[in-house]
Amino acid sequence: MSMKFKRLLPIPKDIRAEMPLSAEMTERKAAFDAAVSAVLRGEDDRLLLIIGPCSADREDSVLDYATRLAKLAETVKDRLVVIPRVYTNKPRTKGVGYKGLLHNPDPEAADDLLEGVKAIRRMHLRVVEETGLFTADEMLYPTNYQYLIDVLAYIAVGARSVENQEHRLVASGVPMPVGMKNPTGGSTDVMLNSIYAAQQPQTFIFRNWEVSTTGNSLAHAVLRGYVGLDGINYPNYHYEYLERLAEKYTAASFENPAAIIDCNHDNSGKRPFQQIRICHEVLDSMSRSDTIRGLVRGFMVESYLVDGNQPVTGGTYGQSITDACLGWDKTERLVKEIAERA
Repeated sequence: MSMKFKRLLPIPKDIRAEMPLSAEMTERKAAFDAAVSAVLRGEDDRLLLIIGPCSADREDSVLDYATRLAKLAETVKDRLVVIPRVYTNKPRTKGVGYKGLLHNPDPEAADDLLEGVKAIRRMHLRVVEETGLFTADEMLYPTNYQYLIDVLAYIAVGARSVENQEHRLVASGVPMPVGMKNPTGGSTDVMLNSIYAAQQPQTFIFRNWEVSTTGNSLAHAVLRGYVGLDGINYPNYHYEYLERLAEKYTAASFENPAAIIDCNHDNSGKRPFQQIRICHEVLDSMSRSDTIRGLVRGFMVESYLVDGNQPVTGGTYGQSITDACLGWDKTERLVKEIAERA
């Protein structure tokens, strides 16, 4: 058993200098960030929609998707603030297999992290510069978010990471909203503890520095369902669950209580077409309860150009090589339906 130090990688500051965000988009991002913040604070009655492929696997199809999404987002901008998912690193339950663009810029080749840190930056930059949409990614590795700090509009902390101390502490200092997912076992208390920790000022070691943070007032809940002790998927988006969450997740204890509904994963049992029904059920609940309407501030949806998924070696353009997604036609209809009811 050993660890081999193979090569020194560029620090995030150097990668950002080599691949800068344009001055125009830097200025536009400030206005976009303010809009996202207003939604999560309940100052804007629009909904967030964080939507896109399960994994951003290749530039051509991801840019094709994001270009279509930008045109669609413009038509619904009065009701929805759209953030494309550009997820460049993927957790693996057993620690093996395709781990996303960061590890595998070529999904069929071996790990190449030097090219990977450049590839994730290039992917996000192209989406931002070519479509005008600012992006979301998962904070799987807390020290790596700085490669993308100036382009990200949203960060998610996943179900397997949400109990981790480092994720909570780093989330307290990032300059964008952080969605804290419920853990795979479903504990609401674990999720709420993570949100509370991320909202507090913290001091810790980060990249060999002693750092302090102000706390992140926009840390919030993401409900993604869970796996029961019987191994079966269980949803946590139903009316009664949202009522119970609202009773515990209050402004008396948390800043800006807000929940995003992740419509795939265990909420759908990884059946992507169920995301359509789930969105509509939650919208029904919001129409019946002012409390739920005040708590739910948006949706996460996994979609790509082609329905379903395929093996890494599948070769179908625009079809997911990780979790199955909605295809573009269904995505377009769903986004318009959400906007009509938001």
